Amino acid sequence: MSDSSTPRVSGDKTFSTLRNLWPYMWPSDRPDLKMRVVWASFFLVLAKLLTVGVPYFYKWATDALDGSSGGASNAAASAGATPGWLPIFLAGAITLVISYNVARVISVGLNQLRDALFARVGQHAVRRLAYRTFVHMHRLSLRFHLERRTGGLSRIIERGTKGIEAIVRFTILNTIPTILEFALVAIIFGFSYGLSYVAVIAVTIWLYGWFTIKASDWRINIRRDMNESDTDANTKAIDSLLNFETVKYFGNETMEAERFDRSMARYEVAATRIWTSLGWLNFGQGVIFGVGMAAVMVMSALAVRDGTQTLGDFVFVNAMLMQLSIPLNFIGFVYREIRQGLTDIEEMFALLGINAEVVDKPGAKPLVVSDGAIRFENVRFGYDPAREILKGVSFEVPPGKSVAIVGPSGAGKSTISRLLFRFYDVKGGRITIDGQDISAVTQESVRAAIGIVPQDTVLFNDTIAYNIRYGRTDAGEEEVVRAAELAQIAGFIEQLPGGFGAMVGERGLKLSGGEKQRVAIARTILKAPPILVLDEATSALDTHTEQEIQSALDLVSKNRTTLTIAHRLSTIINCDEILVLKAGEIVERGSHRELLAMSGLYAEMWAMQREATEAEEALRRARESDEFGVIERRRTPPV
Repeated sequence: MSDSSTPRVSGDKTFSTLRNLWPYMWPSDRPDLKMRVVWASFFLVLAKLLTVGVPYFYKWATDALDGSSGGASNAAASAGATPGWLPIFLAGAITLVISYNVARVISVGLNQLRDALFARVGQHAVRRLAYRTFVHMHRLSLRFHLERRTGGLSRIIERGTKGIEAIVRFTILNTIPTILEFALVAIIFGFSYGLSYVAVIAVTIWLYGWFTIKASDWRINIRRDMNESDTDANTKAIDSLLNFETVKYFGNETMEAERFDRSMARYEVAATRIWTSLGWLNFGQGVIFGVGMAAVMVMSALAVRDGTQTLGDFVFVNAMLMQLSIPLNFIGFVYREIRQGLTDIEEMFALLGINAEVVDKPGAKPLVVSDGAIRFENVRFGYDPAREILKGVSFEVPPGKSVAIVGPSGAGKSTISRLLFRFYDVKGGRITIDGQDISAVTQESVRAAIGIVPQDTVLFNDTIAYNIRYGRTDAGEEEVVRAAELAQIAGFIEQLPGGFGAMVGERGLKLSGGEKQRVAIARTILKAPPILVLDEATSALDTHTEQEIQSALDLVSKNRTTLTIAHRLSTIINCDEILVLKAGEIVERGSHRELLAMSGLYAEMWAMQREATEAEEALRRARESDEFGVIERRRTPPV
């Protein structure tokens, strides 16, 4: 049984994947690793030669101990030996027995030496390919990351690196040695016992492999069901624990436990089927190999009876087949691992094959910033060709001046900041900094010249110092502290148990919104860019916190070319110019007073926000007054 959704790797894709993987296994810049490959291959062949030679010691020892025709003692007797020679023959048999076991130990040692030599080669391939994929992921454009799930991308890298290990371990260190062993066994049986033995062994191995592959395909479908049930149960458990407070608020502990148990029930059924199918697989393999082995043993027994083989030959045939059964037992596991490994690596190489949407032009030079003047010239852009977001936007931010962009949601405000950072290339017009088209210079230099305080500041799960220093990674401790002081957050940090070494938690969740914004401001101060973008930096904060943050923003934007994308108009009344954006077009521009005098869209937005702010302030005063009244009533004793 097979399923169309079962991951399959065609022959062409298999060779293509192995061809892509080869430079990592045979690195041109690492002659030391190449030598490891050579020595590992040498020990691989040597180990297999010794492995197929080990049963010969068993055969010779048996013949030495056997008194039948062809035995060592019989040969000695026919040569006129007296019973006094018997200890010599026995000593020879003991030597052969010892040699048999020594050869086995040496064979195991050579295999381990081969694995040890190849370990660094395999791990180097894992590291290089994982590094290349990680770098490539950061080079891909913003559109790619917005359309893909981060968890899915990390799983591709994780599975791909594990796939490399699987290919190295099972293809190079297991499959190739097994094929070599099969070939040597076929040669030995062909020359020593005839092609009839080779034919029986070949048919046995073919049936064994065919049955194993078919059964493994069937089991892979079952394992997929088990993995999906396991993933579902794990997802529900984590989701429930992450939302622990919500579960408690609504008293839904029983419901969450039942949802989890339903997933685990499906996992129980699938896991039971997996173990049952494994039993059938092992039983089928045992039957096939047992029948083949019995056929060969009968042939050898008949030959011993007829005097064409010695008892040692019979033992040799048995030992060789038992030795051959060891790698055969791993065929199902190896087949599944190799197939899945090739699929995972293929996904990783497919990811590496995705081209970045935004790339530097050949010979692009770094941006040279003298004044920091920004200019948008008839810029047209749309995320989808069928829907244009910006429709011929033109404006200029003079050096050291501040320009704000406001407008209703969906007008294209944040798109302007993304284009300035060159996360996307414009579809028409151009954007310049100090007269240089940003599409003609390197992306790295453009982003190095611009600092940003975003609306939603996401911090790394590290220390506060690390997150501030992210603005300039080579900054010293004193510079980090100074940046925090300018961002008005140093006092808060010093009160924390760990100070600047305190951890901020996943995505900075241990800090409040205002504290995270101050860290973002400190980070930007440390970067000290000539151009600053404030992308709705206070829109997610309450009015009181906004006023505190605004003073820090005014400080960091002083004497810098500043582009402010604002939701709350109260934060941009002092800007040199305000642009009102609507449906991708600038419909109004001027200072705060000039725009109010126009009585247009800006004046309408201002009036609405004033009403909302006044209502919020009145509500706050009412709450404070009520709290004060409650306190006074508590203080006044009853008459």
